[in-house]
Amino acid sequence: MIKHIDVIVPCYNEESSLDRFWKESGEAFSAIEGYEFRYIFIDDGSSDETLQKIRRLAALQETAKGEASDAPDPDTILGASDAPGPDTILGTSDAPGPDTILGATGDPAPGNPGACPQVSYISFSRNFGKEAAMYAGLQASDGDFAVIMDADLQHPPQLVAEMIRIVEETGCDSCAARRVSRKGEPKIRSALARAFYKLMNRYSDIEIVDGAVDFRLMNRKMVKAIVGMPENQRFSKGIFAWVGFSTEWIEFENVRRIAGESKWTMWGLMKYALDGFIDFAEAPLKFVGVLGGLTTLCSAVYFIIEFLKTVIVGKDTPGYASTICLILFFGGLIIAILSLIAEYIGRMYMETKGRPIYIEKESNIDEDKERKAD
Repeated sequence: MIKHIDVIVPCYNEESSLDRFWKESGEAFSAIEGYEFRYIFIDDGSSDETLQKIRRLAALQETAKGEASDAPDPDTILGASDAPGPDTILGTSDAPGPDTILGATGDPAPGNPGACPQVSYISFSRNFGKEAAMYAGLQASDGDFAVIMDADLQHPPQLVAEMIRIVEETGCDSCAARRVSRKGEPKIRSALARAFYKLMNRYSDIEIVDGAVDFRLMNRKMVKAIVGMPENQRFSKGIFAWVGFSTEWIEFENVRRIAGESKWTMWGLMKYALDGFIDFAEAPLKFVGVLGGLTTLCSAVYFIIEFLKTVIVGKDTPGYASTICLILFFGGLIIAILSLIAEYIGRMYMETKGRPIYIEKESNIDEDKERKAD
């Protein structure tokens, strides 16, 4: 029985990566027997030609599927014993190479019509972020499994076969990838990432494996559980851990992007880390509570000491320097605490608005469902 795997690919200005991603992922997936793949590309409000390339790819794949379904079976025409092999039809030297299949011009072409994966896509009205793109892909997925991977080939497509093997053999719900190195990444970014994982694991109620990425294979049960959490402020690494499904890990070496530059800025990564920490850790609120109690205690002790000095010793507190310092210190502390509380309240406010996680501008998902029904 053939099982279906949806390959969810978030894309933001990835026009320079799509051709090579299509070629390498197609080669990797075509070697996996017993599974049928469907690509779900999510265009996250790209400003380049990403959407146009995805549209063209979907149209070419649909054309190829139509040609494949209309083509007569050679066994029917010639009989099973007389059916010529590919070398007989084309000649060994005439067999199509990757450039012929993918298009020498760089535009994706359908390849072998008999083994063409379906291409679905969703395009956002603007850039909503990778978290929204992953959620949209999981929401559109209806296969037995779903795998999330980037279009820049930093997530090796060749690992998908190993993920499938691990899930099938162990019976786990998910197989996720973790980086064992951070080659091609600034050292300060690597150091901050490791510090973040340590903080999360120490002060939150979830555990995130160091080096964990979004590249993972999940079964249908886990996908449904994640889609059933429509929170607006999303931190998928935390959600993957929070849902509690069994996960096996596979290691891989980090590589540079095949084209273009990372869309993540240092500020964006810091904001993303802060989002994750606030979403899954109550430690900041507990910390300010403890800090408030300690400062109150210190203030009480200081007041008693000064009172005793005045009553017993008869010594007046000289000057206003200490008073001003205390006022400034506690004023700054109060502002910091209120800012933290405001951050939590702001998130609650955004969630109660009920705004959608993303807004769909264009999609061929419904068309694909209609074709399946027919």
